[in-house]
Amino acid sequence: MPEPRTITEAAEFIRRGELSPLDLLDQCLARIDRYESKVRAWVVVDRVGAREQAVRLTAELKAGQNRGPLHGIPIGIKDIFDVFDLPTGCGSKLWANSYARRDATVVQRLRQSGAVIMGKTVTTAFASFDPPVTRNPWNLERTPGGSSSGSAAAVACGMCLGALASQTGGSITRPAGYCGVYSLKPSYHRVSVDGVLPLAPSLDHVGCMANCVRDLAILLQPLTGADDNAPRPYHFHGEMAEDGYARFRLLSELPDFLPSKTSPEMATAIADLRERTKAKGWEWNKLPLPPSFADVPQFHHTLMAVEAAEFHAERMARHPDDYPPNITKLIQHGLATSAPHFAKIKNHLVQFREDIERTFVDSWKTLITPATTGPAPTAETTGDPAFNAPWSYSGLPTVSLPIAWSSDGLPLCAQLTGDHWCEDDLLTVAAMLEDTAGFTTRPLPL
Repeated sequence: MPEPRTITEAAEFIRRGELSPLDLLDQCLARIDRYESKVRAWVVVDRVGAREQAVRLTAELKAGQNRGPLHGIPIGIKDIFDVFDLPTGCGSKLWANSYARRDATVVQRLRQSGAVIMGKTVTTAFASFDPPVTRNPWNLERTPGGSSSGSAAAVACGMCLGALASQTGGSITRPAGYCGVYSLKPSYHRVSVDGVLPLAPSLDHVGCMANCVRDLAILLQPLTGADDNAPRPYHFHGEMAEDGYARFRLLSELPDFLPSKTSPEMATAIADLRERTKAKGWEWNKLPLPPSFADVPQFHHTLMAVEAAEFHAERMARHPDDYPPNITKLIQHGLATSAPHFAKIKNHLVQFREDIERTFVDSWKTLITPATTGPAPTAETTGDPAFNAPWSYSGLPTVSLPIAWSSDGLPLCAQLTGDHWCEDDLLTVAAMLEDTAGFTTRPLPL
């Protein structure tokens, strides 16, 4: 029996009748049984509910009904998304038994597309900065990143073939980078946040993780469906065959984008990628950032702090023991921020998003940077979001993908950024880069 590790492969096996949704679920559950005691990626695995879904979806196939590429695909859901009849714990001790009475919009859309909802993956407390219980599957002494820690680790282990995640600073891209999986943070407001715990509504994004670029495109399609929930065609694979996309083989480096933050190994990995792609016909150029970028790191953090305080301050005053140190400091920062300074930040946010949009006016560009400052650091931190937070602030879409291995066997990933609302083009460039980058996968050391 085939054991696919990507949605793309699994969908084809299921379409041909060589693999059933029930068989695929059993494979993922077997990996949970093998890895979970060490990695701790899950808050709850809904074995009974997932099996009921898989049995029903297998019966649909026998009756000639196939809902599309996600039919029968096991998916993990970050534990800040509501899933009907499962707790939405959000990393909180007091909310551990807070059962949701409905699905978040994006979870509902995945169900309608045939996905098997396996359970809830670990998040850092309230999707903030405090280290999670999850460990990096490539080295249990290293962090998986945060806040979408469990989603990244579960996909890396093959416990599920895709997972929902969220990002306010770097919470999709960074854990994906540390765990060596692929990620998509769509444009701000592209995907519904209904039924998702907010951290900072001006910055919150819903995205996904998987094991190849094409899988990200498959996951994105239903997540961006219209509110009438009508079926939408899966068009990405057809576009990939068009010769016109050769014009997209241009990557723009940002020489002023936090170069001092890059570790030597990450810098070498990006330089090696540049040489490999140039040898295959890609072009690279350098692109200056707008002057307004200088205030982005500081203003992003303060904006997040103020909006987190607006949501959490009253509850934290009642239940201080439910808030670990890092999110407590974030909320206190927000409470200490003056109204005039916050107004200044909101004005800057509007101006910066206009400035960065103008970067793409003349012609299509794909910006390339490291996805993280370097390989995963030790487990007492979730890592540095320096390379990710500006794109949460800008609202532009990003895709990350693995490109190399560090000297101690940890994955290193690149981050691509595209124009607002242009996820199709960005995913196409990412898939082309994936095909030419020459990244070699390895078996987990566990």
